Amino acid sequence: MIYFAGGCFWGTEHFFSGVDGVVSAVSGYAQGSPEFDGRPSYEQVYTDTTGFAETVRVCYRPERISLETLADLYFSIIDPLSLNRQGHDEGTRYRTGIYYSDPADLPVLQGVYSVVEARIGQPLVVELEPLRNFFEAEERHQLYLDKNPDGYCHLPARVFKYLRLYQDVAALLGDEPDPVARMAETAALIYERMRFFWVGFYVVRDALSNGSGLGRELVLGPFQGPPACLRIAYGRGVCGNAWKEARTVVVPDVEAFPGHIACSSLSRSEIVVPVFASTAPTCPSAAGKGPVSDPRGADCTGIARPKPIAVLDIDSTSLATFDSTDALWLEKICRLI
Repeated sequence: MIYFAGGCFWGTEHFFSGVDGVVSAVSGYAQGSPEFDGRPSYEQVYTDTTGFAETVRVCYRPERISLETLADLYFSIIDPLSLNRQGHDEGTRYRTGIYYSDPADLPVLQGVYSVVEARIGQPLVVELEPLRNFFEAEERHQLYLDKNPDGYCHLPARVFKYLRLYQDVAALLGDEPDPVARMAETAALIYERMRFFWVGFYVVRDALSNGSGLGRELVLGPFQGPPACLRIAYGRGVCGNAWKEARTVVVPDVEAFPGHIACSSLSRSEIVVPVFASTAPTCPSAAGKGPVSDPRGADCTGIARPKPIAVLDIDSTSLATFDSTDALWLEKICRLI
């Protein structure tokens, strides 16, 4: 068992119910004030005077999914820098936190917190505490979004699509060692599930000439969609900039991006995500919070960062298709590569 407070429990419960290896996700109230006696009602918790936070109790099978993976997924659905607020919901009942009942879980959770904090570059405002108390919420709050498919949820609808996509990519890639095969499978899955106009990889290779200035350039790899540019120079276009800056670049309108390379006139917006040879922390994405990456080659804390070995390029025929949600989940998918 592990307990996640992630804002409104309707969305948090629905999310973890879809995680492979989770047996059950139950909405409830946790970490109530010692002065509050007995089981709270939703109406009492809503007053923000009981100390309780809307929390989901997750029961999982550790042989199928690790606590580390669960915690990493949790950080994919919260804003860890927002105090007592998630989405449009505000109040101490909507604060974020992970509460554990087994002391052996603490070092694992501390490790995940450290990785997330390093990636963001700012201190988190997410509680990490031993569980004091937990009471199941009223029946009307259990499986709320299953009962009310059009009901309120503070999480974007595509979060649930990305969760399924991420898990299927992980399952299909398995222990396949060939990077081309891994990229090909990933491009096909993203294209099929998300229905984007173009999905593909550009791989860093030796340049045919020294025209790029660095002797390296991006060469077209596995993709889905219409024919595309074969080679892109370092720092050129959206792909070349994402490679140069080693960070995700989100472009709401490609026509407004200086030096955009028009492989297709139908492309209106774009996201490019770097792929690294390791899972070392990198600079925050352009869509995320935190400082802008240092173009001189150091990361946001001044420590040398890894260089991309490829980029994932996705185009849409609509303006402003991509945002921080897409950036976060596509970065997670690229870490699988």
